[in-house]
Amino acid sequence: MSVPKNYRESSDDGILTALLFGPLIASALLYSSLQRAFSPSNQDLLPTGWLIEPPIQLPRQTDAINILGALIGSRFNILDISTLCSTLLLIHVWSSSWLEAQHSRRANAPEGERSSVPRSEGSRLWYYVLFTIGVSSVVLGLNLWLESAKIGLWQHMSQFELLVCSFFYQFTLYAALRLAHRGFTIGELGLVCFGGTALFMELLNITMARIWPVTTPYIKTYRLPTPLLVFQVALIAGSFLTGFMLSPFLILSRHIAQRPVRRLRRPEEKLRQRRQLALGFYVGTVLIVVGLIGMWARWCLGDRDPWLWAVFFLLEGRRKWSRPVLLAYWGLLVSLSVAGWNRQLARSRRFKPRSATSDGVTASETNTTSQADIASTNGASPGPLSLTFPNLNALPNASQVTTDLLDAADKHVPTLSLNARRKYFHALAVVMFVPGVAIDPAFTHLSLSVAFAVFTFAEYIRYFAVYPFGAAIHVFMNDFLDHKDSGTAILSHFYLLTGCAGSLWLEGPSHLSQFTGILTIGVGDALASIIGKRFGTHRWSPTSPKTVEGSMALTVSVVASAWLLRILGLVEPFSTVQYAATVAISSVLEALSVQNDNLTLPLFMWSILQFLG
Repeated sequence: MSVPKNYRESSDDGILTALLFGPLIASALLYSSLQRAFSPSNQDLLPTGWLIEPPIQLPRQTDAINILGALIGSRFNILDISTLCSTLLLIHVWSSSWLEAQHSRRANAPEGERSSVPRSEGSRLWYYVLFTIGVSSVVLGLNLWLESAKIGLWQHMSQFELLVCSFFYQFTLYAALRLAHRGFTIGELGLVCFGGTALFMELLNITMARIWPVTTPYIKTYRLPTPLLVFQVALIAGSFLTGFMLSPFLILSRHIAQRPVRRLRRPEEKLRQRRQLALGFYVGTVLIVVGLIGMWARWCLGDRDPWLWAVFFLLEGRRKWSRPVLLAYWGLLVSLSVAGWNRQLARSRRFKPRSATSDGVTASETNTTSQADIASTNGASPGPLSLTFPNLNALPNASQVTTDLLDAADKHVPTLSLNARRKYFHALAVVMFVPGVAIDPAFTHLSLSVAFAVFTFAEYIRYFAVYPFGAAIHVFMNDFLDHKDSGTAILSHFYLLTGCAGSLWLEGPSHLSQFTGILTIGVGDALASIIGKRFGTHRWSPTSPKTVEGSMALTVSVVASAWLLRILGLVEPFSTVQYAATVAISSVLEALSVQNDNLTLPLFMWSILQFLG
């Protein structure tokens, strides 16, 4: 029940990424835990250098071996879930292909549509619900047959887990595609939905282990069940739950913000309604976070207050000052970056006027928006409405002399290109995250989970034009968009954060693997783009902008950065040949794939590193 216009335009739909990446990551997780189990010298429960309390145990778990065995059993479970999700997606793709073939004799459908898919969104939803029920019944029957035939596929998950995974994965496919319209390829959609399903199953399994601890042999989580995992589930899953529960406020806010003032009988009511909806959203968020999510976290932490736990955790680094200093360092970098880019973007609008367009709206369409509409909306609606944005960096309280001096200085500072703006944030990720992973990976793990939740709420405010911050966030983000951000939702910053944090969240046993995302995205991908654009002459294919020189730059820069970390004593010794070979293979993936490499490249390289030990 999806059509081509629901997806991001791409020369490759990414179906192999969607089908293979989930099992690849799950296999790497399982292999890593098996290595630890069969290596007498490497059976530490926590990754090296992690300052966090031991994993939570149930009454039936008595020693560290049982915890490691529980981790191995859980990762067999995630491997089954990954193959189940791939099977479900394959059924969907095959069914769509077959159904379209049956309708191929009909008249051609409009551009972006399919003759086999009804135009009505309501009809699509009902057909999808019926199809989801049918597919879930089929995989349940197949699971029962495999069990009776003594075939090991999907035997590390119960029938209840199979049905929950089936329904939830198919639900996330539909919901994500509708909310992030034109934001995903099939590959990116499948990978993101698999990650969401895995996180949801961790939430479900932690909750079930707390409700029925006697009947549950162990906590079935795919990372060690430390408080870090409890907080990550509460932050990330809780942020999506909050958006779902408060969706009436968000949808109404977006709808009202997009209504032109000239069509309203009483224009002054628009601002009042937007303020009321925003107040409802903010108050509801506080109640859900402090109430529902906070109580769940307290329950999982053994009736310890999660807010007090976070405060004490902040003060328990290697030195009492290390974690507060890291937090202040990150806050300073973010503040300086946002302030600097606000000035940069305001200057580029002042001295290089251009029409602010979004989602393909032309300048003539933009000019039809009345000034009354702009003043009353006070928020950038993420739909087809484009606004002539004001200068965000206006200084109403500054003297005229100071303003004139700043404007005069601005005229002599070059305006950075879009590629330079985007790669700046790659460099910022290196400067921010390398000290954190080197000094305190456990605290950085928690901080990145907090950052993801903040990004989620910021996207709610931008996408649904929540008063009064929606416009400012939209204007700031709008100047960093490229062709991969052609959809209604802006996902690049989520991909960048997840790419850098993924290798830390997956809790690899070695320091080197924990730096994988930062090195590949922050250093390698950025230099590959810069070197490829300036010096690249040998393209991988006639239709690809990626060059061999850019791929070589990625490989050399990542290996050199890893060696620099080794010289500084931040990572353990490693085989340069094996590491360079892994990076080279990953650089080929970056060159030949048109999926979002901020998401796929670090996960692929991390998985290969686990198989190489």
